[in-house]
Amino acid sequence: MTLNEWGYRLFPGLKWLHGYTGQDAVADMIAGVTVGLTVLPQGLAYATLAGLEPQYGLYSAFVGGIVYALLGSCRQVTIGPTALLALMTSRHTGFGLGSGPAYAILLCLISGVVELGMAVLKLGALVDLISLPVTVGFTSATAVIIGTSQLKGLLGLRGGSGSDFINTMRSVLGNLSQVRRGDFTLGLVSISVLLLLRKLKDVKFVGRVRSLRAQQLISGTIWVVATGRNALVVLVTSALAYSTCEQMDSCPYILTGKVKSGLPNITLPKFETTILDKNGTELTQNFEQMVSELGPSMLILPIIAVLGNVAISKAFGGAGLSPTRELVALSMSNICGAFCSSMPVTGSFSRSAVNHASGVRTPLGGCYTSVLVLLALGLLAPYFQYIPKAALSAVIISAVIFMIEFEVIRPLWRCSRRELLPGAITFVMSLAVGVEIGLLLGVGADVAFLVYRAARPVLSVSKLQTINGVNYILIRPKHSSLYFPAIEWVRSGISKALTTHGTAPVILDCTHVHDLDFTAARGMGSLHKELAKANVPLFLMSAHKDIGVILKESTSIDFPTIDGPDDLECILEQTPDYELHLQIAAPLVDSRISHGISDASDACSPTELSRLNGKST
Repeated sequence: MTLNEWGYRLFPGLKWLHGYTGQDAVADMIAGVTVGLTVLPQGLAYATLAGLEPQYGLYSAFVGGIVYALLGSCRQVTIGPTALLALMTSRHTGFGLGSGPAYAILLCLISGVVELGMAVLKLGALVDLISLPVTVGFTSATAVIIGTSQLKGLLGLRGGSGSDFINTMRSVLGNLSQVRRGDFTLGLVSISVLLLLRKLKDVKFVGRVRSLRAQQLISGTIWVVATGRNALVVLVTSALAYSTCEQMDSCPYILTGKVKSGLPNITLPKFETTILDKNGTELTQNFEQMVSELGPSMLILPIIAVLGNVAISKAFGGAGLSPTRELVALSMSNICGAFCSSMPVTGSFSRSAVNHASGVRTPLGGCYTSVLVLLALGLLAPYFQYIPKAALSAVIISAVIFMIEFEVIRPLWRCSRRELLPGAITFVMSLAVGVEIGLLLGVGADVAFLVYRAARPVLSVSKLQTINGVNYILIRPKHSSLYFPAIEWVRSGISKALTTHGTAPVILDCTHVHDLDFTAARGMGSLHKELAKANVPLFLMSAHKDIGVILKESTSIDFPTIDGPDDLECILEQTPDYELHLQIAAPLVDSRISHGISDASDACSPTELSRLNGKST
C-alpha cells in the first residue's frame, strides 16, 4: 500500500484536495462564512441553554469543522453544538462553582469514546432500533422542553433555564408578576422578525421584475438576509441594547454579560471537580462520582448524536456513505473537542441545509466556518456582552418550534395506529420524567411490540378439499420465522382449527418460513406426536431444506413433506386409514387467527388436543 493510499485511508477527507480548484475554494469559502454567521448566534444561545458561559458554545463550534473535513465523507454535514445535545447536557451543569464546564467537557469526551467504540464494533445499526414514531415523539418533546426553558430569558426572569419541563413551567407561572416589559417586548419582536425572515426566502419575484440581473440581485439579497437572519437579529438587538444601556442609568434588558475573549486552552478534561450541595457546602467530586452523576447520559447522548448525524448524512449524501466512517468522524470531533473545552457536538440539520443551499463543494467548507468562529473569539468576544438574553431565547425558540412534527400524526393514524403508542409514550414520559427515560420507554414499547409479533404470528387457517374430495386444513403463517415464543401459539391455532373444522389432515405451509430455532423445532416434534395419537397427519408444504434439517436434527422425526395439496392424496393412499379422510365435502370455511384470539382459547387448547386423543383411543 502506497503512502498516498495510507493517507486517504487514515484521513478520507484528503481525497477532496485532489483536483481542488480555485472555484471550489471560493464556493467553500462562501458556504463556510454563511454557516459561520448562523453558528455564531446559535453557539452562544446553545451554551446558555446548556447552563454554560456563552464562550463554550463557540469553543464547540470550530473543532468539529476541522476534524470532519479530514475524516468525514459528506460535504454538506456541519458538526457543532445543537439544541438537543445542549438540553441533555444541561441536566449535569447546575451544581455551581466550576463544575458545569467540567461535567460538559467530560461528557463530550466520554461521548466520543462511546461513539468510537460503536464504530470499531460496527454498532451503528443500534440506531435502527429507534423507530420513526419514537424519534418524532422524542424530538417533539425536546422541542417543547427547550422552548419552555427559554421562557425565562424571553420574559426577563432571573434564574437558570433548566431542563425539567414541569418545574420550569411551575417557576415561570409563579413569577409572572416579575416579567420585565423591555425583555418581553424585545423577545416577541425578535421571534416575529425571525419567522418573517424565514418565510421571506419563499417569496418569488419572477414576473414582477423584468430585468434578469435585477431578479438575481433581489433574490440573492433576500436569500442572504433570510439565511443570516439569526446573526442579523442578534446584531440589531445588540446595537439597540448598547445604545440604550449606555444612555440610561438602568438597562431595560438582561444582557449576556462578559464573554471570555481568546482561544481555549488545549488541555486534558478535568477528572475531578467541586460542587455545592444543598446546604451550600463545597464537595469534591472524583472521577467515579462524576461518572455516576452522568449516568445514562453517557450512552443515550452518543446514540442520539449518532442518530442525528447518520440521518443528516443519508439525507444529503445518499445511501452510498459509510456509517462507520461517519461514526469515526463524529467520535473524533467529540474527543478532540474535549481537549478544547467543547461540550458534546453532532451534525446540525439546519446548518447542514444552509451549507447545502450555499453551494458547498467539499467538507473543507467547515474549515472556513472554524476560521470565522476563531476570529470571532479573538476579535468580537468583548462585544458579545451586549447581546440581550431575550434575543438569544428568541433565536432558540424560533429554531425549535419547527422540530415539533404534528404532520406525522395523521398518516400514522390512517396507516398504523399501533405505532402511535410508542411515540405517545416517548413524548409524554419525556415531558413528565426526562428525555432519557422517555426515549428508553419508547424504544422498550417498540421492542415489546416486535417480541409480541414474534410470539403471536398471524396464522391464516382454511378448510379446503383436493380434487378427489379429500378434506384438509391449511395453516399458513404470515411471518418468515418461527421462534420459541410462537410455537405454543401455533399449536393452539392448529388445535382450534381442528375443533372448528373437524378432524382432517393438517398442512403447514412453510413457503414463507425461512428460520426455525431449536425450541420451536422441539415444539413441532411434540405437536407431531400429539396429532399422530389423534390420527391426524401433519404435513409440511414447500418447506425449505434448512427447515427440514433443523427438524430432523432436533426431533429425530422425519416430517412428511409435500410440494402442493394434490400430493396429499398420493401419500394418504399409502396409509391404512385412507378411507377415514374421504368425508362428505363440508362448506369451505375461512378463518383468521390473529392477535384477537383471547387467552382463554390458549388455555383450552391442550384440552382440545387431549379430547382428540381420547377419541382415537
